[in-house]
Formats: sequence, C-alpha cells, structure tokens
Amino acid sequence: MNESFLMLIFVVVLALVFDFSNGWHDAANAVATVVSTRVLSPGRAVLMAAILNVAGAFMSTAVAKMVGGGIVEASVITHSTVAAALVGAIAWNIVTLFLGLPTSSSHALLGGLVGAALSQGGMAAVKFAGLRTVLEALLFSPILGFVLGYLMIVAIYWAMFRVTRGVANKLFRRIQVISAGLMAFSHGSNDAQKVMGIITLALVSGGFLDRVEIPNWVILACALSMGLGTAIGGWRIIRTMGMRIVKLEPVHGFAAETSSAAILLATAHFGLPVSTTHTITSSIMGVGAVQRLSAVRWGVTIRILYAWVLTLPAAAGIAYVTNHLLNLRH
Repeated sequence: MNESFLMLIFVVVLALVFDFSNGWHDAANAVATVVSTRVLSPGRAVLMAAILNVAGAFMSTAVAKMVGGGIVEASVITHSTVAAALVGAIAWNIVTLFLGLPTSSSHALLGGLVGAALSQGGMAAVKFAGLRTVLEALLFSPILGFVLGYLMIVAIYWAMFRVTRGVANKLFRRIQVISAGLMAFSHGSNDAQKVMGIITLALVSGGFLDRVEIPNWVILACALSMGLGTAIGGWRIIRTMGMRIVKLEPVHGFAAETSSAAILLATAHFGLPVSTTHTITSSIMGVGAVQRLSAVRWGVTIRILYAWVLTLPAAAGIAYVTNHLLNLRH
C-alpha cells in the first residue's frame, strides 16, 4: 500500500469516528423531549432514534455534495487537511460532551474544515460564496426553529382549548412517539450527510474520484456509524435539553419535534447543512416561551449560547494548528 492510500484509510476511519461522536453527541436532538416527558423509556427512545437515524441517512445526498464541493476548493485540499478538520471537530465535540452542552456538530465540522483549509491554502482555499450560504442557513435555522415552535404550540392550544388537560396529555403521549421518530429521521437526513461529504472530499483530493459523487459504501458506513453513536446516547446532553431548558409536557415535546423536523427535512432537500442541535434547542425555547418568558431557564440557555458562539472559532483554531503540525511532518 502506498502512503496516499494509507492516509485515505486513516481519514475515513477518523471521519467515521466523528460520525459516531456526532450520533452520540446529538442523540439528545431526537430523544430528549420524549424521554423527559416519560413517553418512552431512555433505552427504547435511543434505540428508535438509532434505527431512524440510519434510515434518514439514505434520504438524499444534497447536503453531502455541498460539504464535499461547495465550501472549500477540492484541488487545494489534501488528506492531511481533511484529517485536521476532523480532529478539530472531534476535539470540540468531546469537550462539549463532557460539559453537557448541546453544541452543534455541524458548526464544529464546518469550523474544522474552514480552519484546516485556511492553514493549507490561505483565503484562496475557501469558497466564500458557498460558505456564506451555509452560514446564513446555520444562523436562520435556530431563529426559524424558535418561531415555528412558538407558533406550533399556540396553534395546538387554540385548536384544543376545549379539551381537558388530562385528555390532551393522553393524546400527545401517543403521537409524540411519531414526532420523535420524525425528528430522528430528519437528524439522519442532515447530519450523516456532512461526513459523507467529508469522505468524498478526501476521495476527490486523493484522485480516487473525479467528481463529488457519493459512493454507496460511504452512505452505508456513515449511516451505521451515526446510528451506533446514537444507540449509546449522550445522557448528560439529554438531561440538559430535556429537563434544564424548560419543563416539558408531551404537547410541548410534540410541538418542538415537529417544527424542528420540518425545518431539517426542508434544508436537507435543498442541500443546506444546518445544525440539528440549534434547531431543536431553539424550538424547545420557543415552545417554552409561550407559557411565559420566565418558563425558559435563561441561565442554562445563556451557557448554551456561549458554547454556540465559540464552536466555529474553537474547532477552526484546533484544525488550523493540527494541519500546520501535520505539514511540518513532511
């Protein structure tokens, strides 16, 4: 085996490790509300999310193509650059996982990719038009999540104002299983594709592919890695999202999950790699704000917002330094 092929194997393994950490880190996106409202046991919720994550990964490859060819110049990127991007993203995921903060694996991966590309080829290595589109989507998806979550719960309250609380809770305990499943499917449809794009970028930069087209084995490997990570579950983040932002009942969980899933499925269709974490977290905030603004625990929320702001530059900085160190080796 030549050195280029060995480096490709290392990058693929590293990418699948990130995908695993993404599933582990982002298990809360799909199951936090359904666990906190006691609709499903933690074990059953995570198993359902893992299976539907895998299924969602096969929905399309539009996001993967954007990550693989729309953000950085493939001709400038090397295997070391891709490896450095993944190191930056994985390192930040691990830090925030132990802190119990639901930050964005999408932001971490994007920051790592841009930081490594800047280290490798300077400003010319980044496609700023594509980056701007992605950043706009990452910015507006949580805002849209908050608004849709708010409007969804208002619409439900209006439609069911004659229904007693007990009957409503019984109804939404049943249908929240559907909304949680839809959330898990939409998570797989968006997040697994980002790693598909990274692996495809490595294949193109190494000359193993002549264009950004996602091989079937890449889709399968990424789907299974994310599903396995989700099956293990990031329990500290699940507690933060499901219990510490706002007190949830089944109706709130249904509204937050349904509005988030709608956004994620739409953005996956248009090839926009948005943050599932930011979208579901902001939807939970929007649902909680309907009760009253004080229903949202703003102390915890502010900690989450700080972590959101830091994610891009932190992952980019780690990737920039890592790529520089890898280049010194040659």
